[in-house]
Amino acid sequence: MMKLRATHLLYAAALAGFVLLPQLIAVKYYLHLSVLALIWVIAAQGQNLIQGYTGYVSIVQAGFMGIGAYSTTLIGLHFGLPVWLTILLAPIVTAFFALLAGYPGLRVKGHYFAIVTLAFNLVIFIFLMHATDITQGEAGISGIPKPGSAGSWPDFGNRQVYYYFVLIIAVAVTALGALIVHSRIGQTLIAIRQNETLVGAIGIAAWKYKLFAFVTAAMYAGLAGALYAHYQSFINPEIFGLAQSLDAILAVIIGGSGTIFGPVIGAFVVVFLPEYLRFADSFRLILYGLLLVLATIFMPRGIVGVLGHFWTLRKGRST
Repeated sequence: MMKLRATHLLYAAALAGFVLLPQLIAVKYYLHLSVLALIWVIAAQGQNLIQGYTGYVSIVQAGFMGIGAYSTTLIGLHFGLPVWLTILLAPIVTAFFALLAGYPGLRVKGHYFAIVTLAFNLVIFIFLMHATDITQGEAGISGIPKPGSAGSWPDFGNRQVYYYFVLIIAVAVTALGALIVHSRIGQTLIAIRQNETLVGAIGIAAWKYKLFAFVTAAMYAGLAGALYAHYQSFINPEIFGLAQSLDAILAVIIGGSGTIFGPVIGAFVVVFLPEYLRFADSFRLILYGLLLVLATIFMPRGIVGVLGHFWTLRKGRST
């Protein structure tokens, strides 16, 4: 009970910190990065569901973000639907494509599944790049509207307003992820990660649960992509390539795979760290990659795991 209470206090303190963050940021560019980081929190929470809890590494999260971004944009452009509705439709469209990819893809395991999802990410990227009649290709699509009409309240053109808008959604999807993990479905996903053969031996159709995790992760990514499109008002295929899918994987690993708060920390790391390494100029990406490799080697349980370890040690000394 005490541990549960301490966890709840930690979550409440973290939420209060995120609410106060825009008031503490003096440089507007950092507020921009914070909005992007919250969008990545949504995508990383989905990645965590399939990777951290189910034990299947998916390399297509950015591709699903691209489907969500282009879905909300093209539906609004060609059908004239309200932005709010297109944002809601984007995860549904993404789920459809995730079903097409996941149903055959989840019949394989381990590295083979990772390769299948990598190939699907490449297919999405190539389509977005070359289907110029639909996506405008490398030139991208600009002028994507913000939620709400011009001059309406709240003003989503205001970066601080959009920050709180995305924060509410990030908190909601994180809470939903926690509910899934603590449900019977979540416990089955964890059992699949630990011993899928045993799960199948007791008569559970593991592939159905894996498909659920994969499609749910895709819906998270589709929602994140839609929010990104309406925030930036511009999208092109390069934003949703393989490198961005690897960032989603790294966000989960660095923050803490199979934890609720890990993807939150990891998303902020993968967004902010490259910016703080700009002093390295042309060596920035090399240094960034080196730091990520070292973090993966020396912090296999992620930042949350390290903090939990120190908390346990401190608690042991105080008793």
